[in-house]
Amino acid sequence: MGRPVCPPIAADVIAEVDGRIVLIERRNFPPGWAIPGGFVEVGESVETAARRELFEETSLEVDLRILLGVYSRPDRDPRGHTVSVVYVGRAHGTPKAADDAREVGLFMPDDLPMPLAFDHQQILADYLEFLSTGKAPSPRL
Repeated sequence: MGRPVCPPIAADVIAEVDGRIVLIERRNFPPGWAIPGGFVEVGESVETAARRELFEETSLEVDLRILLGVYSRPDRDPRGHTVSVVYVGRAHGTPKAADDAREVGLFMPDDLPMPLAFDHQQILADYLEFLSTGKAPSPRL
């Protein structure tokens, strides 16, 4: 039996810094502001990919504290079906845009820049729910 054909896996981090969250303005398609993250490499854990991608795009170190959710709607990424594993973490350091990030910013969770890329508006709404309830959001079908 051959290997199954599966969508790529991405790892994203909602990185908290002093009550604000880190977002990047994307350098590549699709345009907009986004939660830092990217694709998991072969032989790498999702958690390691999340930390690596955040550092590559923002120069920040992060302590992951919770898995917010897995986002897999087939139309969530205009480049093709991608599954994203989203963590919440506390970041350390001074943010600096690098790699795929044109710019990096710190934003209050209830005052975000627009437009947001991918399905990140929904993910950040789930994050706000997590902040208010202390519970991860329910899976969406």
